[in-house]
Amino acid sequence: MKISHAWLQSLIHLPEPPQVISDMLTGLGLEVEALDFTEKIKGNLNGLVIGEVISCEKHPDADKLSITTVDIGAEELSQIVCGAPNVAAGQKVVVATVGSILYPTEGESFTIKKSKIRGQLSEGMICAEDEIGVGKSHDGIMILQTNLANGSPAMSFFNLQPEILYEIGLTPNRVDAASHYGVARDLRALLKRPIIFPKTEILSESAEPNPVQISIQDTENCRRYAGLYISDLEVKPSPDWIQNHLKTIGLNPINNLVDATNFVLHELGQPLHAFDADTLSGNQIHIRKAKSGEKLVTLDKVERTLLDSDLIIADAQNPLALAGVMGGLNSSVLSQTKNILVESAWFDPGSVRKSAQQHGIKTDSSFRFERGADAAMVVKALERLAWLIVQSCPEATVGSLSDLYPKPIENHRFTASWSNINRLIGEEIPREIVQGILDGLEIISSPIDEYGHPGFEEEMDVEVPAYRVDVCREADLVEEILRVYGLDNISMNAHLKTDFISSRESLKPEKINQRAAQLLADSGFSEIITNSLTNPLKAKDLLEFSQEEYVPIINRLSEDLSVMRQSLLISGLEILAYNINRKQSNLRLFELGKVYKKSDDKYREGYRLAIFQTGNLNENSWENQAPKSDFFHLQKAISNLFERLHFGPLQMKGEVSSYFRFGQSIFLKNQKVGEFGLVKPEICRQSEVKQEVTFAELDWDKILKLGPHAIKIDEIIRFPEVKRDLSVVIDKAFPFDKIETLIRQTGKTLIREISVFDVYEGDKIELGKKAYALSIVLQDERQTLTDEAIDKTMSQIMNRLEREVGALIRK
Repeated sequence: MKISHAWLQSLIHLPEPPQVISDMLTGLGLEVEALDFTEKIKGNLNGLVIGEVISCEKHPDADKLSITTVDIGAEELSQIVCGAPNVAAGQKVVVATVGSILYPTEGESFTIKKSKIRGQLSEGMICAEDEIGVGKSHDGIMILQTNLANGSPAMSFFNLQPEILYEIGLTPNRVDAASHYGVARDLRALLKRPIIFPKTEILSESAEPNPVQISIQDTENCRRYAGLYISDLEVKPSPDWIQNHLKTIGLNPINNLVDATNFVLHELGQPLHAFDADTLSGNQIHIRKAKSGEKLVTLDKVERTLLDSDLIIADAQNPLALAGVMGGLNSSVLSQTKNILVESAWFDPGSVRKSAQQHGIKTDSSFRFERGADAAMVVKALERLAWLIVQSCPEATVGSLSDLYPKPIENHRFTASWSNINRLIGEEIPREIVQGILDGLEIISSPIDEYGHPGFEEEMDVEVPAYRVDVCREADLVEEILRVYGLDNISMNAHLKTDFISSRESLKPEKINQRAAQLLADSGFSEIITNSLTNPLKAKDLLEFSQEEYVPIINRLSEDLSVMRQSLLISGLEILAYNINRKQSNLRLFELGKVYKKSDDKYREGYRLAIFQTGNLNENSWENQAPKSDFFHLQKAISNLFERLHFGPLQMKGEVSSYFRFGQSIFLKNQKVGEFGLVKPEICRQSEVKQEVTFAELDWDKILKLGPHAIKIDEIIRFPEVKRDLSVVIDKAFPFDKIETLIRQTGKTLIREISVFDVYEGDKIELGKKAYALSIVLQDERQTLTDEAIDKTMSQIMNRLEREVGALIRK
């Protein structure tokens, strides 16, 4: 966004240098990305000064030359040979000093040098208009009528001080500052100086009745609409000062009507649009939704097919403009236009944004309406426009104003606590300073005093102008106070310190999310982000989801992406296929994303953590063959993640969804929080993945709700551990977790660890059986284990396994 320093100064007094103003704006959150100095004419008359001819004599060797002495403010007079016929003593003239570069109206630039002309020294040049680019006359030198001191820069006489331009990188939340007046408001809060509101024409509803009838049919998307009728116009160029302001910020002047609307837009931030009133069918204006298939040729000469979601301005028969985005060509202002209707309105940001995106149009108007215009500026902008038009066209007749405001936009109201304000800032700013900042920002604050002691109120009621769309809560108010007060003014304690052991607040969900992502990345997984839209046929046929639970997209771009996903599986498989097709077959990926579901006629969304494995765990090397990633590697990754996040202990058991060939459900605190397993090959093939994929999907919202368990720290056991091996043959269908549970129940506090170091199925054991080779670690935290105690515990374990699950113990 470009802001002119001169334009800004017409609104607020700014004696400070431009660089200081630039720093102020950046401190206020309006970051100045560039500070430009624009020349009004080439060279800006650098090196040219005001001089006074002290003496003038004929050149002894040339009839048409004169030898002059000129006072240019230096210690000594300068001798200049001049060929102009009108040069004479006592004149004030423009002098180009030695070394200056002249840029004539026509021809190439040239440098002034000290030289001899017909034997006489010449130290500069007395200039004509065309020689310095300020005019076309070459009849003689310029003779000035000025009281400027000799030696003064010539640019001062011609008012050619460079235009100063601030290039501001406006953040999306600060649409209130998308104008010169908006920037001036921020400077007012900082500098405590008054703003001079631009001159306006007082409009009256009692003037000549507005011949155009206006109606708002969609009061949700158009909360306010004002129309001003102006007649007896003459379309012609704008005054120079309007053109100069527009040129400075990079706009090309067009005519006095169009320039006036552009001027108001960049001065006050309110978009306006002028219709040729004589083209309005039935002298009517309707703000309504478009009928699907209606056509509109916009100002860029493109015919557009409107959608029934578009808000439009229409007359009795046809669309005239896409509301808040762009006007139509057929009702535009032309050179023969005599009467106009100027609209000023507040359109819903979502409606404007949607239309702009659907039709691929971005304009200065849509930029502001999309972010939230100021409804209070609607009429003021028309008053300013009327004044501008009268300046260029005094004979114009400003008619009455039609202002329809069926649903007034309320200011933002909330309660703020002084203790919270001080806590968020980090120190206590005197309340009178805070009050002054809020007053400068037009924020009304009323103290809440329960006990009648002024100055000790704990809270205040806050009312923020509706144009500050980004200030809706206490934290936003603190940001406003800080950016005006200045972050640099918040002191830093020289004795800041912290304890190595301190109390810690419970982790916020976003912190846990970051920690989980980092742990998975450290374990060799890569994070992916996939599309939230999916194919309903895949969701139905492959994952067997119910159509009643779909969340469909109303403005779908294609049938392939017409519903919100209920699982992260399909989109993840598409990523696997994309990489495998590019010879990257060893993949370990994860995604923390949202899924969507319709339930009980309500739309619900929630976070899921998806983990994918396919191919080998790592690349093959000369040293060994890389192991293939499988179900157990995924199980270990999940267990490690939960252990490191202190979310354990986990139980893995039970049935899984139909899209798994086999797998297990995951339980945390006796509640199911996810499932994992091997994805069915036919589902992989449908996504063009031709290798095995193990997949886990965890209900992350439920996991966070259950929360991490308290970390328990035990003293290191001083007594040695003992390891015993055990070979168990058991029915193949019997789950191993039950064996583990029986061993731990029997061994009670002595069992420290149970691990499987071999599994066998084959012809050496009975059909339908499976052999486990177990390693059991025993340890007593109170004493050294004796052989009798170890043998007794192992005997009890073997007897119970034989008795309760029919195990065959190889002794």
